[in-house]
Amino acid sequence: MRSLPFLFFLSINVFLNAQVKLPLPTKAQLAWHEMEFYLFMHFGPNTFTDKEWGHGDEQADIFNPTQLDCKQWCRIAKAAGAKAIIITAKHHDGFCLWPSKYSKHTVRESRWKNGKGDVLKELSQACKQYGLKFGVYISPWDRNHPKYGTPEYNDVFVNMMKEIFTNYGPVWELWWDGANGEGPNGKKQVYDWDRFKKTVRTLSPNTVVFSDVGPHIRWVGNEKGIAGKTNWNYLDTVGFTPGIGAPPVEILNSGNEKGKAWIPAECDVSIRPGWFYHANEDDKVKTPEQLFDLFLKSVGRGANLLLNVPPDRSGKIHPKDSASLLGIKKLIDKNFANTIMKEKGVNVFFDKPDNIVIGANTKTVEVKEYLENSCNIVFDEPRFVNTIVIREDLKHGQRVKNFVVQILDEDKKSHYVQGTTIGYQRILTFSRIRTAFISIRLLDSFGNPMINGVEAFLIDENLVEK
Repeated sequence: MRSLPFLFFLSINVFLNAQVKLPLPTKAQLAWHEMEFYLFMHFGPNTFTDKEWGHGDEQADIFNPTQLDCKQWCRIAKAAGAKAIIITAKHHDGFCLWPSKYSKHTVRESRWKNGKGDVLKELSQACKQYGLKFGVYISPWDRNHPKYGTPEYNDVFVNMMKEIFTNYGPVWELWWDGANGEGPNGKKQVYDWDRFKKTVRTLSPNTVVFSDVGPHIRWVGNEKGIAGKTNWNYLDTVGFTPGIGAPPVEILNSGNEKGKAWIPAECDVSIRPGWFYHANEDDKVKTPEQLFDLFLKSVGRGANLLLNVPPDRSGKIHPKDSASLLGIKKLIDKNFANTIMKEKGVNVFFDKPDNIVIGANTKTVEVKEYLENSCNIVFDEPRFVNTIVIREDLKHGQRVKNFVVQILDEDKKSHYVQGTTIGYQRILTFSRIRTAFISIRLLDSFGNPMINGVEAFLIDENLVEK
């Protein structure tokens, strides 16, 4: 945050309120935005070998989670405020966590439950019981399957997806890793992405599909869990493919301002240094405060947060991970439970039209003549504020390009917090200021901004985004 002259507002070259045809989200994508935060579960032979990327030659017997408890996963996820779990049904090593008919490297060949176990069945059932969405990661790369590197492998991959959708659905999100290395025959695969996408559309049209280029959700360009401060839900995908053919990471991080498709960003990050469980990382679990910071830098920038929490060798979430998950829930609840906007003596209004927008998704205000218009928050007496939340109604697309928040302190000095995109929500934090007047000015937009939420908070000063 830095002080700027008030003439800053008048010096912007403004986009006129023309009608602009923007990409719009599908109903499934709108629902995806509301998910905000959910868990990734990396689990498989790597859990037992201390590897991150298995070679595909691991013996199936090594997989033996004797105390597997998917209900425990779901209880902890629910208590942490997560709304879904995405499981690595097949990682690069090719080992399937379900007894696939199209592979000989599965739980069926392991000693776990004498080959009668099925992780996907147990997890999908547990998710239904606890009211969580169920998602599946399935890597197209397979370092074990003998047909990998031949045209027949695309048939194998399609048939595996058919098994998953048919036997374990509904599948809320399908996660495609674009990794493409050599198989056991020393060959690389030419993936038939168009066929893969058609398969999902046919079998499960409501499933949202993640990859570097969607078609529905995109990778954010890093594995740190951080979205760009400018984060468009738009992306250009023509000429790009998942994996090595993806757009530059800078574009994935920020999107394309004039992109032709609605493909919002998902921020994946692990609660530990690695993605799979390693006992030597038990003391390296991210703290609740670190997770809260990631929440601000992902969900607070209009993206979703996919937090990896790898089960240990027994098949349970480790107590250290569980404690951090419950800790972030406590921090979010404590700091965002009560908005200042709903306290007595607070008035909120747009200059034109005379409408009030308080809280999340209460109603939508079309801000006409927005350069001459501001959302003003007026307190009957000064109070401390260090967080502002703004939301757009995404049914009308993502419109706001630039905005600024003016905060007038008790000495009548103005402080300014600048922002570019808003999207589903933008959480702005700053050193606390005692104020009786806050003004949010929308400076540049595709057509008239459509705002459906404005809130103010005083969060723990130690949690303000660094």
